[in-house]
Amino acid sequence: MARFRIAVLGGDGIGPEVVGEAVKVLEAVAATALEHVFELTEDKVGGAAIDAYGTAIRKETIALARRSDAVLFGAVGGPKWDDPKAAVRPEQAILGLRAALGTFANLRPARMQPALVHLSPLKPEIVQGADVLFIRELVAGTYFARPKKYWQDARGQWRAVDTTAYTESQVERTVRMAFELARGRRKRLHVADKQNVMATSRLWRDVASRVAAEFTDVEFQPILTDALAMHLLYRPLEFDVIVTDNLFGDLLTDEAAVLAGSMGLMPSASLGEARNRHSGYRGLYEPIHGTAPDIAGRGVANPIAAIQSMALLLRYSLGLQREATAVERAVDDAIELGLRTPDIARAGEKTARTSEVGDAIAAAVTRELGGAASSVSRSSDAG
Repeated sequence: MARFRIAVLGGDGIGPEVVGEAVKVLEAVAATALEHVFELTEDKVGGAAIDAYGTAIRKETIALARRSDAVLFGAVGGPKWDDPKAAVRPEQAILGLRAALGTFANLRPARMQPALVHLSPLKPEIVQGADVLFIRELVAGTYFARPKKYWQDARGQWRAVDTTAYTESQVERTVRMAFELARGRRKRLHVADKQNVMATSRLWRDVASRVAAEFTDVEFQPILTDALAMHLLYRPLEFDVIVTDNLFGDLLTDEAAVLAGSMGLMPSASLGEARNRHSGYRGLYEPIHGTAPDIAGRGVANPIAAIQSMALLLRYSLGLQREATAVERAVDDAIELGLRTPDIARAGEKTARTSEVGDAIAAAVTRELGGAASSVSRSSDAG
């Protein structure tokens, strides 16, 4: 019997609400798979941890994450802790987790739900069927390289510099992961760069071309990032897996929200080289929508991104492909039935509460997989 350990870190704002619905759906998965046991351990992070413990993430929580097979994360932050001068800030939790788990690649799937094509500003005939996986290098490049400086020179003129730097190994591990994931999809991969003007992009292009020779079953096409940004809006169906650096990935994945129709539908995963006890990626899974403090506690938050993040967890960390697909189909089923939280509802359309969406998706998972007795155990706090 496989025993999976999952750290559940709800965070702040709507984080605990949407993660709670993802756990509800996971319990439906567990009820159909008696050969698997899911051990869930909950703990506080972010602002909730600052209030309780005076730190955004305890060392006990870091230890919990390291001994877990995967981490399901909500979101952190909010006006209560929004002091840029504070020594302790909620976002230190996510940064600490990424460092502890050694995650270097961020995955963001952008898939148009068939029944929500009206949410996209793109024409239905362009966006219908779009399904793109973005893989963004997460720990190097422009955001981290030195020197990074903003200063006034001797003549009184303000100056600024940002540096972009990559090593061959940083690029290769990200590109190699992208090729491996492309093999499990439609076997088409684009690397997005600016090799016509940037030395680091020439490194990306060279490394990707070399690694591509090892993956002859995957169609490989390099593309300039600015051209990709345009083509995503004109012919998104031509793209399957896109890998790129930190800066370009940040920009492109936000643009890709138009393919999904709403930030409330987009999951993410941060993966590293380390493997868990089940040979899956040790990863951190979270929706990308943030804490939304203005709607926290009202029962109207969209849980779909968190539920889809949990589906990624099943696929990439636990190796449960059938169960992950069942969750994704259940999401489609619930949307087809007309369940809409306010963020994805048309004007005048009936809306559903957060828990109602979670209930419907859990029920659809049970129909997909067949029901049985639950095999989930839960505990609170890491220490």
